[in-house]
Amino acid sequence: MKKTLILLAAVATIWSCSNNKSASNDKTGDNGAGTGTGPGAATTTEAPATTDVSQNPDYKKGLALVGQSDCLTCHKVAEKVVGPPYQEVAARYAGKPGIEDSLANKVIHGGSGNWGQVPMTAHPQLSHDDAVAMVKYILLLKQQ
Repeated sequence: MKKTLILLAAVATIWSCSNNKSASNDKTGDNGAGTGTGPGAATTTEAPATTDVSQNPDYKKGLALVGQSDCLTCHKVAEKVVGPPYQEVAARYAGKPGIEDSLANKVIHGGSGNWGQVPMTAHPQLSHDDAVAMVKYILLLKQQ
């Protein structure tokens, strides 16, 4: 049952990301003329690169690792369960120097106090590299 839930959450995440990509492709910026020229043309070709993080190797690796772990028991991408949603974590920490290592250590060793009184369970079985990959995935969710 737990594996099914994790698989469904991963599929829903991937599906929602692909829907965001198609919505941004519909915005031509030229009032539907579809010529690909004019003021909105450059924005249209650049938008998917900045909003579609699902093709980023860090995103793919981190998503796979999160899907194989118990993270989705307490966290979801956009809604609070036990811990904060990944998008709130990304909004708070993305772009801060050295944050990936710091958060990876928090994932491995656990902790409490940053998001309320409920402690985060330690995950000592994770390697530092895997924890960093998971953190990179989470931080990429700020862009969505």
